[in-house]
Amino acid sequence: MKTIFVSGTAGSGKSLLTSKLYEYYTKNGAFAAALNLDPGVENLPYTCDVDVRDYVDIVSIMRQYDLGPNGALVMANDLIASKVDYIQNEINRINPDYLIVDTPGQIELFAYRSSGSFLVENLTSEEKTNIFLFDGALVTTPVNFVSIALLATSIRLRLNLPTINAVTKTDLIGEKLKDILQWSTSLRTLENAIGKEADGDTYTLATNILRGLNLSGFAQGLIPISNVTGEGLVTLEGSLSRILNLGEEVED
Repeated sequence: MKTIFVSGTAGSGKSLLTSKLYEYYTKNGAFAAALNLDPGVENLPYTCDVDVRDYVDIVSIMRQYDLGPNGALVMANDLIASKVDYIQNEINRINPDYLIVDTPGQIELFAYRSSGSFLVENLTSEEKTNIFLFDGALVTTPVNFVSIALLATSIRLRLNLPTINAVTKTDLIGEKLKDILQWSTSLRTLENAIGKEADGDTYTLATNILRGLNLSGFAQGLIPISNVTGEGLVTLEGSLSRILNLGEEVED
């Protein structure tokens, strides 16, 4: 079994991409399963094969511990980690070729609390990787792009997984996509764009962060994806295969 975590900021399209990957693998003859790790989600665009909402209930936690929604989500995510053996048993019974893990909408609950990294480490799998989604609607300015790139690098550090960076909502951002893809591969182009948008402390901070990210090997480009049209899924699957299957791609 190979495991694919799908992470990103709230609203970046994690659940929809999970459903598209599930459909892609299934269509091409692979046995895929979806694991929902978000205890607070109400509706999902796919049928969960394994669902943490079967183990924790946000409303019950709020009532029992007199917590608000945010406090209940924090407690729920910590409780999920204590159920990892039950979750693993469910996964083992299904025994898919690919397990696609839809992470919580609030990325900080998954990536920055010890329960998230505990789950990543303790879910048994032959290979694991993470897809980090750059929300195309958020990264249309160079300063925002640097901010999300910093978050993506931080998430990679926290999860300690090989990571594929993708930009979503490409069907909504038009000509801006060309700029975003250039920023992701050319340090000089992005620095020049920051210079046109920002000055003073903002320019200094953004460029210093950018240079640090470049030195860490971030500038490897983004895979553009439209969850609406499916454009980019073949390229994404190819990148996943290079990590998970030593380059042997699922036949399209």
